[in-house]
This record gives sequence, structure tokens and C-alpha cells, in this order.
Amino acid sequence: MTGKILKILLAENAGDVLVAYPSAKLEAGKGIVGDRYYSAQGTFSEKLKGSPASEVTLIDQQHIDTFNSTTGLNYSNADFRRNIVTDNIDLNALVDKEFRIGNTRLKGIILCEPCAYLAKILGQEVMIHMTHKAGLRAQIISSGTIYLADMIS
Repeated sequence: MTGKILKILLAENAGDVLVAYPSAKLEAGKGIVGDRYYSAQGTFSEKLKGSPASEVTLIDQQHIDTFNSTTGLNYSNADFRRNIVTDNIDLNALVDKEFRIGNTRLKGIILCEPCAYLAKILGQEVMIHMTHKAGLRAQIISSGTIYLADMIS
């Protein structure tokens, strides 16, 4: 199973708009340099403190497109507040599995299910239509830099 990165998104602080970058440095045991969870400034930083589930989040563009089509809404991938937007990979199958993005190794920890915070931003439809489709929380096993269009395998 292989996919690729479509977008890399970071926010410096909780609630900030996510900004797209052409690359990002992933630090094992810490997160994505420059992101709100790396510096413990995220909405759920206290709840996830010390958990590898706070290091990286991924979401597949296909699920976003299906959500928009089904609901008649038009949210961008940044609106879903995940760090890495992917294409052509079943993220759910990566729970408890190691995988690579470029030369960086990660491990899927748990599905990143929609939460009350995301529902407040996007509406209750997200809770109904994105359960088991809102992405993956992953741990960084080996540090490295990822780039747009890097392969995921």
C-alpha cells in the first residue's frame, strides 16, 4: 500500500489557521517542528501530554472530498486541522503499524476521530460523516524532513 503527501499543514498556536508548507521537520518523540503540539500550545496539549498520539496527525483527501460531496459543504483540507493530507492510502490500516513518509519512520497509534472542538468549527455533520474517516494519530520513530509529494509506504 502506497500513497503520497498532498499537503503539510501547521499552526503555531491553538486555534490558529493552519498554514501550508512545502516541507516539515519531524522530531522523534516530540512532533513537527513549528506546530502547536510540538511546543505544547495545541488545544489538547495538556490531555495528550507525554503521549505519542500528539506528534503527528494525518487525513486522507478522499474522505474530505466525500464529506463535502455528501453534506453539500465546501471545507478545505486545512479546516479539518490535521498536519498531513494524504492521497491514495488507507490510514485506518496503519493503526499499530510502522510506515514511512520519505525517509522518516512513523507508527500509527490510534484513529484521529472527530471531536467536539472540530464539530464546533465545522458543524455536527462532521461527527456523523467523519467517524472512522477523520484520520490517524502517529508517533515519529525516526526524525527527518518530509516534503510535498513524498511517498507513504
